[in-house]
Amino acid sequence: MIFYIEDQLIFPPVDLANEDGLLCFGGDLKPERLVIAYESGIFPWADDPVLWFSPDPRMVIDLENWKPSKSLKRTFNKGLFTLKIDTDFNTVMEKCADTRESTWISDDFIESYCQLHEKGIAHSFEVYQEDQLVGGLYGLSLGSAFFGESMFHTVTDASKIAFMNLILFLRHHNFTLLDCQISNPHLVRLGGIDVSRENYIKQLNNALENETKIGNWGELFLNDFQKSLIPNP
Repeated sequence: MIFYIEDQLIFPPVDLANEDGLLCFGGDLKPERLVIAYESGIFPWADDPVLWFSPDPRMVIDLENWKPSKSLKRTFNKGLFTLKIDTDFNTVMEKCADTRESTWISDDFIESYCQLHEKGIAHSFEVYQEDQLVGGLYGLSLGSAFFGESMFHTVTDASKIAFMNLILFLRHHNFTLLDCQISNPHLVRLGGIDVSRENYIKQLNNALENETKIGNWGELFLNDFQKSLIPNP
């Protein structure tokens, strides 16, 4: 059974999702609803109507044990890219949509997540080359959890550099969960692992007990930002 929701800011229990992870449809993408969804282990795909998912298994990154590949460290150490946080959230979302053959990132998605960015909850990690935005990713932060949404690149390895930067930043600031939602070969190559939905919800609930770092991360953590950009040997 797939549930239908209307104006109420509630969701069915996640263990009622079907085998594809689809839990319910309907509602809207208001920031308040999005926060409740992510806190419940649910995320949206599509918006006409909005489809809400809680897959089993769930892909995450083991922040404590993750290591960049040797080739990625070599690319990083060449100094080809400038790394920033929260300087152009809207454009990162637009490029995540524009560089895909098909996308769920509609204008309504962009508007809603930009509102979350203005509230200091959604963040973008950006990669520049000669002042041009060539790669990046965006997601939400609640407690000590970061929910990765999408990434893009227009130059080889730029999205991988953004991803590495995200992980190093989260680890430096004692985050405990990096959610990648659903497995795909690219995320597996970047170090993603599958965990059961039950395991994921436990990790999520533990993460939500910690304080959310609200605000513009590039401004709040400017000094620590550079310290985080040091790959492990």
